[in-house]
Order: sequence, then structure tokens, then C-alpha cells
Amino acid sequence: ASSLKRAGHTVTIVDAVGEAPHQVMRLFNGKMLVTGLSIPEILQRIPPHTHLIGVSCMFSHEWPYTRQMIQAIKKAFPSVPIVAGGEHITALPDFTLWSCPEVEYCVLGEGEETLVEVVESLKMPEKMVEVAGLALRHNGQILHTQLRKRIKTVDDIPWPAWELVPLENYLSQGLSYGVNLGRSMPLLATRGCPYECTFCSSPTMWTTRWIARRPDLVLDEIEYYLKTYQVTNIDFYDLTAIIRKDWILEFCRLILDRGLKFTWQLPSGTRSEAIEEEVSRLLYASGCRNVSYAPESGSRQVLRRIKKKVKLDRMLTSMRGAVRSGLNVKANIIFGFPDETRREVWQTIGFLFMIALIGVHDVSISMFSPYPGSELFSELLEQGKIKAFSDEYFLSLTAYTDMARAVSWTDNMSSKELNFLRMFGLLGFYGTQYLLRPWRLIQTVRNLISNRQESRLDKTLQDYIRRFFKSQVAEAELDSGNS
Repeated sequence: ASSLKRAGHTVTIVDAVGEAPHQVMRLFNGKMLVTGLSIPEILQRIPPHTHLIGVSCMFSHEWPYTRQMIQAIKKAFPSVPIVAGGEHITALPDFTLWSCPEVEYCVLGEGEETLVEVVESLKMPEKMVEVAGLALRHNGQILHTQLRKRIKTVDDIPWPAWELVPLENYLSQGLSYGVNLGRSMPLLATRGCPYECTFCSSPTMWTTRWIARRPDLVLDEIEYYLKTYQVTNIDFYDLTAIIRKDWILEFCRLILDRGLKFTWQLPSGTRSEAIEEEVSRLLYASGCRNVSYAPESGSRQVLRRIKKKVKLDRMLTSMRGAVRSGLNVKANIIFGFPDETRREVWQTIGFLFMIALIGVHDVSISMFSPYPGSELFSELLEQGKIKAFSDEYFLSLTAYTDMARAVSWTDNMSSKELNFLRMFGLLGFYGTQYLLRPWRLIQTVRNLISNRQESRLDKTLQDYIRRFFKSQVAEAELDSGNS
């Protein structure tokens, strides 16, 4: 939106979640909870004289609902072209175009430059084939235009057009990705990831080029948000925020030099190579309170197969130093990789006990899901284990965070066994942690009662309770409507 505005175009954002963050619908036979405006409400907010409608689909499990929304938009605006973008669209552009003919164009990868060129070519649709970074229909066939190169000068990209979304709904209600530490703003300091993990679609979306913004310019943006929106916390949404030690050290020192007072978090996972105890102490001194590590597995064999280039001993040393420095530390784990054996899962469970012993505060155990665009997805597709891109398949991808169910993609364990192992791993980790540090259990209970958050567990418990009551209200309204 900000790139289009800078190019002189008038832009409207319909932020369905931001406008109705507490409105919940249970759809697809209860398999999906949708938060935000309903499709008819979304349609009402699209300006009648719109020339192009863009729809983002970041996560593949959202596709069945996103497709329904696109179809409704096309019915209401039959003459307006629809362009789709995001991680899911980039991973499956051909599928998007043939399964949803209402979409005219798919933007592949970064959208800032591509979307501006699409808008400028609207009056001459025949010129669309010259716009790099698109998939579209041409002469009855699906055509991919020239591959667009990654944006190298990321500092030239304008800041997000936050004035176009109901930002206060997020800021005042603690609706953020990280732990709720106050009025929280999302921010990106880097783009891409240099690694090639086989379960991740990042190489498809971003290639393996990691590009960082200048630390001083990142801090300029933060300072603007502190003054303009009275923000007190920053959540970094980067794929891999910390790669270079010199970058993070400069960023932390700039915060201290400017005398800025705010907290910040790295909730999406990071690498351990650059976080020595010297770094973690500076992180804490500059306001960082929560960091997430992403070992994914405690089995070296699994790490080798999924191309996760991480050294567990180095990560343990880094975690220990981060805990000593006062940071709240979380680890991300995945169970059920293809070919993963029962013995390898138990090795990971052993690793969970180990990180509980050294003081890691939180852990999340997700089930492996074959996301489109990832190397493992392509392998499972070739092996015939993914048989069709049905709604059932896309909805099954939500199992990676659903504690009530699991979908097994390994021949060595059933879904039921994997879910048992996940629960055992979680109970073992938190049981060990609270046995060794009972004051943390007391603090967790206090935070739950007072609605205060310090750790990811605090956030998870409070979010679960809120979602539970939302779903109960949604079910009651559904039952009332049916009767």
C-alpha cells in the first residue's frame, strides 16, 4: 500500500481482523475459526470505483476461506481484476489460477515493485506479460513472466501505511504476535533467510538472500512509532533476525546511545551462532525481553536430513547465556518429520529435558505439516502421499498447532502416537522446569489471574482461554441460527 501511495495511487486497505478482532465464525464443519469481518462485511468496505483488488494469502491453511472470499468479491465486482499475493500464492501460482479463475494475476515473491507495475499496466492488459514476477493467463495457458530479482535496497522501501488500518484496535487490546508487553508494533529489520530448511517455504518466497536494513534507519522507524502511536514494545517479525553479530551489537548500542526506553522481542525464532553471552547481556540492556530459538529437533540425524544447519551444543551454550542475562527464552520444536523414527523423537524429548534443566522458560511443539513451497512438500507430492489439493488437505495443515489432533506424515508413527509424544514432551519439559524452579509456576498462576504476560506460556494460556470463550459464543450463535 505504501509503495502504491508513493507512486501516486489512491489505496484502501480492508483489514478484516483489525476491524472486528473479537468476531469469530466457526466454518468448514468446525475445522476453521475465522476471526474478523464476514465476507459480506468485507464487500461493503470495498470502494465502488476500485480499479484493482488485491488479496493476500500468507498461509496455505487459509486458502479454502480465501478462495470463497475471492469468489464473492468477483461476483460483486465482475469487471475489476483481482491480483493475489503472499506466501501461499507464490508457492502454488498455477494451482491458484486454474482452481480459482476469478484471480487474474498472481504476484510471486516480494510485491512492492511488482504491484506498482501491475497498476500502471491496467490500461494496457497486453503489457502485463512484460511485468516481471507474475503468473497469469495468456492465450489460454498459464504463463510465468520473467523472474523478478530480490529488492536489494530495502532501506528505500517506504514504511508501512499504518494510517490505512485500524491500528488502535491492535495497540490498545494487546493483539500482537509476541508476549503482550504493552502497546506493541510489528516491524521487519531484515528480509529473507540464508538457510534451506526442507520444511520451510522461505527459499521459494524469498530465495536464500538475507538482506538487513541499516540499524540506524530501523531505529528511526521505531522512534517514530514511539512518538506517533505511543508504542511501548516492538515485535520483530523477521524470518531470521539475528545472523550477523556486528549488526545486532550496533543496533543495541544505538538504542542505548539514543536513550530510548522501550521493550522489544524476537518471537519468530532466531539462530544461536551470533548470540554469545556478551550479545545476550546487551540485548537485555537495550530492552529485549523475549527471544525464541528454533532448534526444531534434538536429533542430529533429523537435523541433517532437514538441512537444519545448527549445532545443538552451541545452541545450548547460547540458551544458557541468554537465561543468565535475564532474557525469557523459548524453543520451537517440530515432531513428525517424514522418515522420523520413534527413537529420534525420544532423542528430541531428551533434548527438551536438557533445556528445561538449563532454565529455558518455554517450548512449543508443533506437528510437521507439508507446506506448499517447501522441499519436503515436493517430495511427498512426488511420492503420492499428498494426493490432491483439496480443502481437506489445506485444512489439515492447521494440525501443526492444534493440540486436539495431529496428522502423521511419517510411516513410523501414527497420528495418535505423535500427539501422545507431543503431550508427553510438553508435560516433561514444564514438569521439570517447575520442579526445579517452583517460583516460575507461582508466577505463571499469578500472571494468569492478573492477565499479565511475561512468557510465551502466559500468552498461550490467556489466548487459549479467550479463543475458547470466542468459540463457545460462535457455536451458540450457530446453534441459534440453525434452530
